[in-house]
Amino acid sequence: MSSQRVIVVMGVAGTGKTTVGRLLAGALGVPYAEGDAFHPAANVAKMSAGTPLEDADRRPWLDAVGDWIRDRSGPGGGVVAASCLKRAYRDRLRAAAPGGAVFVHLTGERPLIARRMAARTGHFMPASLLDSQFAVLEPLQADEPGVTVDVAGTPEEIADRALAALREFES
Repeated sequence: MSSQRVIVVMGVAGTGKTTVGRLLAGALGVPYAEGDAFHPAANVAKMSAGTPLEDADRRPWLDAVGDWIRDRSGPGGGVVAASCLKRAYRDRLRAAAPGGAVFVHLTGERPLIARRMAARTGHFMPASLLDSQFAVLEPLQADEPGVTVDVAGTPEEIADRALAALREFES
């Protein structure tokens, strides 16, 4: 895979973006960034209260993630976990990446993802927002650079499938 690209691990909450993103970054020997860390405090408070974000809420977050992508695009790449539920969000991040960005869309059955969300601790995103995430989701399209990976299995199995799909995508 090209070390010039940034990989954006996307999907609804609970798909394992953070875990899989870290595994991918480790396997590729590139830096990892947690997209949630780029959210302004107001966004975190809003989601913690069970209120879905609107497009206007996401703009500063997308700009901050885009800045990280721009800084990593070209000089070695990286992996960032960011939901990127809408095509417009992905287009905005791609525009920030002069070296290119490729998306890994983590997908899965809603019951599986809901169980994973219910079992996790220490995250501000409540399981009550999962339906709003699925309602907003615009899956990765065939004309967008990236791959779709099912989240069934262990994090290591998911990361291995993602790496294999990325290698196939790059060839």
